[in-house]
Amino acid sequence: MPKYTDNTYYYNPAPLEKIIAMLTYLNCWIGFIWLIFAAILKKEIKPFMRYHIFQSIFIAFALFIVQMGLGLLINIVNYIPFINRVTGILVSFFTTGLQIFFGYSVIQAFIFIILLYLAVGAVLGKYSYLPVVSDIIKQNIR
Repeated sequence: MPKYTDNTYYYNPAPLEKIIAMLTYLNCWIGFIWLIFAAILKKEIKPFMRYHIFQSIFIAFALFIVQMGLGLLINIVNYIPFINRVTGILVSFFTTGLQIFFGYSVIQAFIFIILLYLAVGAVLGKYSYLPVVSDIIKQNIR
Protein backbone atom coordinates (compact mmCIF):
# COMPACT_ATOMS: atom_id res chain seq x y z
CA MET A 1 0.00 0.00 0.00
CA PRO A 2 1.52 3.37 -0.98
CA LYS A 3 2.19 5.92 1.72
CA TYR A 4 1.40 9.58 1.31
CA THR A 5 3.71 11.95 3.19
CA ASP A 6 4.09 15.67 2.48
CA ASN A 7 2.09 15.27 -0.76
CA THR A 8 4.79 12.96 -2.14
CA TYR A 9 4.11 9.45 -3.33
CA TYR A 10 6.59 6.92 -1.93
CA TYR A 11 6.80 3.36 -3.11
CA ASN A 12 9.37 0.78 -4.06
CA PRO A 13 9.91 1.10 -7.83
CA ALA A 14 9.93 -2.01 -9.98
CA PRO A 15 13.26 -3.19 -11.44
CA LEU A 16 12.21 -2.13 -14.95
CA GLU A 17 11.43 1.38 -13.67
CA LYS A 18 14.86 1.58 -12.03
CA ILE A 19 16.60 0.46 -15.21
CA ILE A 20 14.68 2.88 -17.43
CA ALA A 21 15.35 5.72 -14.95
CA MET A 22 19.06 4.89 -15.02
CA LEU A 23 19.19 4.67 -18.81
CA THR A 24 17.59 8.10 -19.18
CA TYR A 25 20.69 9.66 -17.64
CA LEU A 26 22.88 7.88 -20.19
CA ASN A 27 20.73 9.11 -23.06
CA CYS A 28 17.77 11.43 -22.50
CA TRP A 29 16.10 10.16 -25.69
CA ILE A 30 15.32 6.89 -23.90
CA GLY A 31 13.19 8.80 -21.38
CA PHE A 32 11.60 10.88 -24.12
CA ILE A 33 10.69 7.74 -26.08
CA TRP A 34 9.32 6.19 -22.89
CA LEU A 35 7.06 9.25 -22.42
CA ILE A 36 5.77 8.92 -25.99
CA PHE A 37 5.28 5.18 -25.53
CA ALA A 38 3.26 5.76 -22.34
CA ALA A 39 1.18 8.47 -24.05
CA ILE A 40 0.34 6.20 -26.99
CA LEU A 41 -0.67 3.34 -24.68
CA LYS A 42 -2.43 5.81 -22.36
CA LYS A 43 -0.51 4.52 -19.34
CA GLU A 44 0.24 6.63 -16.31
CA ILE A 45 3.91 7.13 -15.55
CA LYS A 46 4.79 6.65 -11.91
CA PRO A 47 6.22 9.67 -10.04
CA PHE A 48 9.63 7.99 -9.69
CA MET A 49 9.95 7.52 -13.45
CA ARG A 50 8.51 10.95 -14.23
CA TYR A 51 10.97 12.62 -11.88
CA HIS A 52 14.04 10.93 -13.38
CA ILE A 53 12.90 11.28 -16.99
CA PHE A 54 12.13 14.98 -16.66
CA GLN A 55 15.34 15.59 -14.71
CA SER A 56 17.47 13.91 -17.38
CA ILE A 57 15.73 15.83 -20.18
CA PHE A 58 16.17 19.09 -18.26
CA ILE A 59 19.88 18.39 -17.69
CA ALA A 60 20.44 17.52 -21.35
CA PHE A 61 18.61 20.67 -22.47
CA ALA A 62 20.53 22.83 -19.96
CA LEU A 63 23.87 21.38 -21.09
CA PHE A 64 22.94 22.05 -24.71
CA ILE A 65 22.01 25.68 -23.94
CA VAL A 66 25.20 26.25 -21.92
CA GLN A 67 27.33 24.68 -24.66
CA MET A 68 25.75 26.80 -27.38
CA GLY A 69 25.99 29.96 -25.25
CA LEU A 70 29.64 29.39 -24.41
CA GLY A 71 30.41 28.59 -28.04
CA LEU A 72 28.78 31.83 -29.14
CA LEU A 73 30.61 33.79 -26.43
CA ILE A 74 33.96 32.29 -27.41
CA ASN A 75 33.33 33.11 -31.08
CA ILE A 76 32.55 36.72 -30.17
CA VAL A 77 35.58 37.03 -27.86
CA ASN A 78 37.86 35.67 -30.61
CA TYR A 79 37.58 39.04 -32.38
CA ILE A 80 39.21 40.91 -29.45
CA PRO A 81 43.01 40.94 -30.05
CA PHE A 82 44.62 40.07 -26.69
CA ILE A 83 41.68 38.28 -25.07
CA ASN A 84 41.36 35.79 -27.92
CA ARG A 85 44.74 34.24 -27.04
CA VAL A 86 43.83 33.94 -23.36
CA THR A 87 40.46 32.35 -24.14
CA GLY A 88 42.13 30.03 -26.67
CA ILE A 89 44.55 28.82 -24.00
CA LEU A 90 41.74 28.37 -21.44
CA VAL A 91 39.48 26.55 -23.89
CA SER A 92 42.22 24.18 -25.00
CA PHE A 93 43.25 23.62 -21.36
CA PHE A 94 39.74 22.70 -20.20
CA THR A 95 38.65 20.75 -23.27
CA THR A 96 41.75 18.90 -24.49
CA GLY A 97 44.66 19.85 -22.28
CA LEU A 98 43.73 17.86 -19.19
CA GLN A 99 42.49 14.51 -20.36
CA ILE A 100 42.36 12.89 -16.96
CA PHE A 101 39.58 10.35 -17.02
CA PHE A 102 39.51 7.81 -19.89
CA GLY A 103 40.34 10.53 -22.39
CA TYR A 104 37.68 12.93 -21.06
CA SER A 105 38.52 16.54 -20.38
CA VAL A 106 37.97 18.11 -16.97
CA ILE A 107 34.52 19.41 -17.89
CA GLN A 108 33.45 16.14 -19.50
CA ALA A 109 34.70 14.15 -16.49
CA PHE A 110 32.75 16.45 -14.13
CA ILE A 111 29.54 16.00 -16.14
CA PHE A 112 30.14 12.24 -16.35
CA ILE A 113 30.54 11.99 -12.56
CA ILE A 114 27.32 13.94 -11.98
CA LEU A 115 25.38 11.76 -14.43
CA LEU A 116 26.89 8.63 -12.86
CA TYR A 117 25.74 9.79 -9.41
CA LEU A 118 22.22 10.41 -10.71
CA ALA A 119 22.10 7.05 -12.53
CA VAL A 120 23.28 5.12 -9.47
CA GLY A 121 20.66 6.87 -7.35
CA ALA A 122 17.99 5.85 -9.87
CA VAL A 123 19.14 2.21 -9.82
CA LEU A 124 18.98 2.23 -6.03
CA GLY A 125 15.38 3.46 -6.23
CA LYS A 126 16.11 6.89 -4.78
CA TYR A 127 15.20 10.34 -5.98
CA SER A 128 18.68 11.59 -6.89
CA TYR A 129 19.19 15.19 -5.86
CA LEU A 130 21.03 17.81 -7.88
CA PRO A 131 20.65 21.14 -6.01
CA VAL A 132 18.97 23.55 -8.43
CA VAL A 133 17.74 21.10 -11.04
CA SER A 134 15.92 18.76 -8.65
CA ASP A 135 14.13 21.65 -6.99
CA ILE A 136 12.86 22.88 -10.35
CA ILE A 137 11.73 19.38 -11.34
CA LYS A 138 9.96 18.75 -8.00
CA GLN A 139 8.04 22.03 -8.35
CA ASN A 140 6.92 21.33 -11.91
CA ILE A 141 5.88 17.66 -11.87
CA ARG A 142 3.31 17.85 -9.09
